[in-house]
Amino acid sequence: MEAHEGVKRKLTAILYADVAGYSRLTGDDEEGTHRLLSAYLDVITTTIEKHSGRTVHFAGDAVLADFSSVVDALACAVEAQRELRKRNEGLPEERRVQFRIGINLGDVIVDRDDIYGDGVNIAARLEGLAQPGGICISGGVYQQVKNKLELAFEFMGPQKVKNIAEPVPVFQVQLDPGAAGKRPDKGVRPPRWQSVALAAAVVLLIGAGAVAFWNFYPLSSAPPGNVASTSATENTVPKLPDKPSIAVLPFKSMSDDSWLEHFTDGLTEDIIIELSQLEDLIVISRASVFTYKGKSVKVQQVARELGVRYVLEGSVRRSGDRIRITAQLVDGKTGHHLWAEHYDRDLQNYFTLQDEITQKIRATLAGFAVKAAKGSAATDRYEAIGTVVSVDPEKSRIVLDHEEVKGFMAPMVMSYMVKPATLLQGLAKGDKVRFTIEADKRVIVSIVSVGE
Repeated sequence: MEAHEGVKRKLTAILYADVAGYSRLTGDDEEGTHRLLSAYLDVITTTIEKHSGRTVHFAGDAVLADFSSVVDALACAVEAQRELRKRNEGLPEERRVQFRIGINLGDVIVDRDDIYGDGVNIAARLEGLAQPGGICISGGVYQQVKNKLELAFEFMGPQKVKNIAEPVPVFQVQLDPGAAGKRPDKGVRPPRWQSVALAAAVVLLIGAGAVAFWNFYPLSSAPPGNVASTSATENTVPKLPDKPSIAVLPFKSMSDDSWLEHFTDGLTEDIIIELSQLEDLIVISRASVFTYKGKSVKVQQVARELGVRYVLEGSVRRSGDRIRITAQLVDGKTGHHLWAEHYDRDLQNYFTLQDEITQKIRATLAGFAVKAAKGSAATDRYEAIGTVVSVDPEKSRIVLDHEEVKGFMAPMVMSYMVKPATLLQGLAKGDKVRFTIEADKRVIVSIVSVGE
């Protein structure tokens, strides 16, 4: 298949580094953490330059870099982690700023000096698998460096990572000085690799058989578990499950941009995965909903065919370096819109953007799931503690970095309406507040400062 005209690609070694537990660190000591982070980022970028790499961009506490040499990328990561380990030794354990690093070798799209694609996505997912202060590399990287650096590696097996179809072989780099000098393949036992690969193949075959079973066996309700795969003929009206149920239709890309199409599909998959983690919600699987991709269908038809009460749909459009994502929740029985929102963001790191938007949508829809599960027509209210990020009394808006609201939202930064707006008087950035929220409307009805 030929590359799209005007799209530049290259094969490169990708390094992705991110701070472990950054939200907790800033919550405990924002200024101190910022000073340490700034100094540690200087260490990493200086080390990247030393090893002939290029810092592509920063995203808060994360760094993305690329190298023409895989050996240089890993040597850079090892040197940076060892230097940061030394700097952390004099700090209390709870105040240490520790980076996790993932390295992958992949083909990427180059656009405006930034890089995109599965190669970058995998590097970010490898970072998430690493221990704080550690490094994880893909099998492709291992094959290139195993006889070139005096390091030992531990095989973690094929890992299923988000938005990547095939499992990725992952190796953990041994940074302990005692491991130096060992042959890189010392910790890798080919028989175990073969056993793991065989086991993975068996699991995939069993999974494929299960998918085929659920797709073709006539269902009257959703199968057990939070992710359901259902099908129904046009004249069949499946019985709605006892729990609230939802189908996330593939979000629509509003242009012919191949990159945006990839982003949009990944966003849909992320939302399905995040919603499936809610115990009070049944979510239709990707395989079932993607049969509607590119088709013009009515929400009521989708709800009837899949046997769900709610349908989430949306679209994505891009304008230069900005992106707008719209999402709307629809009652599959009446066709009425229950909730709608749009998100405007700078287009920087696309998988970070995916995660942010997915978490926001998950948090908002969680309130509907909890309320429906209780079968209550009354407004559900939740109390939580948070820190003021920004406040705008004129627009009756406040942005809070809040702790977990049990059964409703995970810890995250979220914008809220406040009624009445007079509740915002006297509040300022950095204030610690206790607030009460109406879950179904995402409106704060009481908020009190509890100090900084």
